[in-house]
Amino acid sequence: MKKILLLLFICYIANAQKRNLTLSLMPDSYAVCRLAPNAKVPDWAYQGSFYSISKTSDELSIVVDQRYAPAGIKKAENWKGFKIEGPLDFSITGILAALSKTLADNKIPLFCVSTFDTDYILVESKYYEQAKKVLAIENTIK
Repeated sequence: MKKILLLLFICYIANAQKRNLTLSLMPDSYAVCRLAPNAKVPDWAYQGSFYSISKTSDELSIVVDQRYAPAGIKKAENWKGFKIEGPLDFSITGILAALSKTLADNKIPLFCVSTFDTDYILVESKYYEQAKKVLAIENTIK
């Protein structure tokens, strides 16, 4: 009886830590671009239905629909995305950690973007189908 209770408790804890998140597939392919830290945000950075602009003392980073990323700049192309449906409350912990771990366990590199309401995970196109499969094990993909 003790073994059964212990087994049930372990299953309960394991399931309590899993999250069944809803992930939406983002329709476009994206480029992750790097400009000089003192560069002005170019007009092309505001194109498409999704873009992200981050500025630090080291760089200006822009994620944009790759159709709008010009030649001649440092960029990584062919990234596909998953939107974690939100809004997600700031008190919720471990969302990116859990999804990142799933991808890392399957040797899938990622690039994350966070906003006030939610998070986005981008993977290189060559890993996209595999990422969909492994993320769908514990999440809903739509």
